[in-house]
Amino acid sequence: MQKSVRQLPPMNALRTFSVAGRRLNFRAAAEELGVSQGAVAQQIKLLEASIGQPLFTRLPRGVALTPDGATYHAEIHRAFDIMHEATEQLHDVGKSLTLSVTPTFATKLLIPNLPSLNASLPNVEIRTIATVAVTDFDRDLVDIAVRETSPPFPAAHEAKLLFLQDLILVGSPHLLGETTTPLTADTISTLPLLHDSYGHWNSYFNTSSRLPGPRFNQISLALDAALAGQGLAIASRSFVQADLTAGRLLEAGSAGNDPGTGYYLVRKKTPRASPTADAVWSWCLKTFSDRHQKGSNQRV
Repeated sequence: MQKSVRQLPPMNALRTFSVAGRRLNFRAAAEELGVSQGAVAQQIKLLEASIGQPLFTRLPRGVALTPDGATYHAEIHRAFDIMHEATEQLHDVGKSLTLSVTPTFATKLLIPNLPSLNASLPNVEIRTIATVAVTDFDRDLVDIAVRETSPPFPAAHEAKLLFLQDLILVGSPHLLGETTTPLTADTISTLPLLHDSYGHWNSYFNTSSRLPGPRFNQISLALDAALAGQGLAIASRSFVQADLTAGRLLEAGSAGNDPGTGYYLVRKKTPRASPTADAVWSWCLKTFSDRHQKGSNQRV
């Protein structure tokens, strides 16, 4: 006799349960799913009725999974991950990838090296997002990100160090002329200062007072002004190394470093990463870490 098969609960209810069980808050789950909080509650009620037992304990603020609900959620969440990864594998035939980097990293490092990436992976369509916002890989549909950050990292993320912050003073040869470097504090005080959103000059002079000079919301803009001879800027050596080598900028002294902060390559951990994602990940490590901090990779 053929064995009967129990009918599965509705897929939409299972998807809602997967998100609600991860967020442990129906309002937060509703925002992520783009539906009303009432719709989330209705789908959970439908699922609980379908399987014949409660999955959540309602709390004054949020919800908690019941013991059986926690076990069920772990398996349902894993099942959705498997479906997501299988779909990504299928779509990988198209070989496209979204890379999210900070604006300065994009301008100073990624864009100059795109010909190398295109030559290494000619059939891969790279979509670049320039932002400093924290990335939710699933929500933002991002495959790989580069961020200025520091450990520890979420358990769900894999991260490798590209380079640590090594801050230096830089200026155009037209500005510095024959001035002896490294510059003294007295000499620096006579030169125009170029500021960015990090406030490096305030740290350099150890002051909270407002210092003179134009202000930019991105490091790359301050560096463009430095290249034009408009003043001194402070930036990570990695962002200006090409300009130093070409003689477009001169190193005028050290501005210190933060051994705990660096630029990291980050992606969501997955048991079966797509070949395209692995290829771009490897290219980023070879291109941006070997020449800066070879051997300093960190896996988390």
